[in-house]
Amino acid sequence: MTASALPVPRLHIVTGKGGTGKTSVAAALALSLAGHGRRVLLVEVEGRQGIAPLFGVASLGYEERHLAAGVGGGEVFGQSVDADEALLDYLALFYRLGSAGRVLQKFGAIDFATTIAPGLRDILLTGKLKEAVSRAESGRMAYDAVVLDAPPTGRIVKFLNVTVESGRLAKTGPIGKHSRSVARMLHSSLTNVHLVTTPAAMPVQETVDAYKELAAADLPVGRIVLNKVAGAKSGEVTEDELEAGLARAGISPEPALLAGLMAEYGSAREELRAVDAYRDRLEQLGRPVEELPLLPEGVDLSGLYQLARALGGEA
Repeated sequence: MTASALPVPRLHIVTGKGGTGKTSVAAALALSLAGHGRRVLLVEVEGRQGIAPLFGVASLGYEERHLAAGVGGGEVFGQSVDADEALLDYLALFYRLGSAGRVLQKFGAIDFATTIAPGLRDILLTGKLKEAVSRAESGRMAYDAVVLDAPPTGRIVKFLNVTVESGRLAKTGPIGKHSRSVARMLHSSLTNVHLVTTPAAMPVQETVDAYKELAAADLPVGRIVLNKVAGAKSGEVTEDELEAGLARAGISPEPALLAGLMAEYGSAREELRAVDAYRDRLEQLGRPVEELPLLPEGVDLSGLYQLARALGGEA
């Protein structure tokens, strides 16, 4: 597939409140996008090391490595982007320091630079994403899509918008030019920011707040993923229907048993009604809402493929 034929968006940023399963969703999304020979890069930042255990591999490093086959026959690669390594790349690319950058790292100059300018770390991380999205190899794009397991919703806008502020401050020179090019990509149709939540009051509220902040910052929102949904929609079941069902199964419908089962059913129905209410609230944001099931045994590679098939390959 040539660069001109590549579908957009190509950068998928997955964020959510802690505990919503955003890392699992990011991994599942990467698998779902890797169809028909496509190559997808799954990236994490800030040394989280949450991706490797899902794929049953050793911890990820700065070098890109193969993780798994995609749902549709493509390939998923993984990378953990470190700001210090990204700065060395940056110094080599824009200032041609080469091995001199390693000398600066040895004497602590890079740590010093990223400490006195905290926003620099985020600029370097998002810049590395742009490099991965834009890189071409042998006449085609190196990756058909890049998926980022991003920082949580509480700071996603600051993380993504730091390049805008940097571009305003640095009017000239490589830093300003680089920041503006990254900012253009993040605010364009090349990018989608996907929000992950669970059917509970606090995560849903944080998702609504994050959506509003992203929209105010003119950052493109893609899907809203309602994750870890237990149970399924069904019609109401009466006590008479339950009694008849037990009888058909050869179980004596004792009053105590009936009462206990109806109590459990009532509790389950309340949970399903709550999910319906949360779903309705999220749908009011005007973005596609996708549901993913709760996997009681936890998420392993098999579970990732299950989630990937539920997501589908278009995002």
